[in-house]
Amino acid sequence: MKLHCVSLWLLGTILMLCSVDNHGLRRCLISTDMHHIEESFQEIKRAIQAKDTFPNVTILSTLETLQIIKPLDVCCVTKNLLAFYVDRVFKDHQEPNPKILRKISSIANSFLYMQKTLRQCQEQRQCHCRQEATNVTRVIHDNYDQLEVRSAAIKSLGELDIFLAWIAKNHEVTSSA
Repeated sequence: MKLHCVSLWLLGTILMLCSVDNHGLRRCLISTDMHHIEESFQEIKRAIQAKDTFPNVTILSTLETLQIIKPLDVCCVTKNLLAFYVDRVFKDHQEPNPKILRKISSIANSFLYMQKTLRQCQEQRQCHCRQEATNVTRVIHDNYDQLEVRSAAIKSLGELDIFLAWIAKNHEVTSSA
């Protein structure tokens, strides 16, 4: 009888922990119009990628680097990569074409909004940064630093679709219409 009670208690504890873990992840939803961001990027993708002088080099270390991110680290990596794009890539890129510049500015503004959402999660202690998340971010920064600033910014902008696909896959994105 005691073994049965202990088994039920363990099962209940496991279910409760899973529920709390899932609930905590769900509270850090990115509420933005991802379709708009993807459309904006698609409109400039060809022009940006045509400027890429290093087609065999990657900044985001291929999609495989992002695919190994554990669910606990998704919030942190997303927060770090949004900051990477806002603080470095968008600022380092100098775009002479006003149409492309408007699209990049629109994407940057959307990233700022997503950063605000994730900052609130972090303030509520729902967005933890473990060493694995920090390591992935460091690799991306190191890759960026290996290129000249303009080339790195163009390369990172050209790889934006990789990051957008990863966000869509790892976050329950809701449209803020």
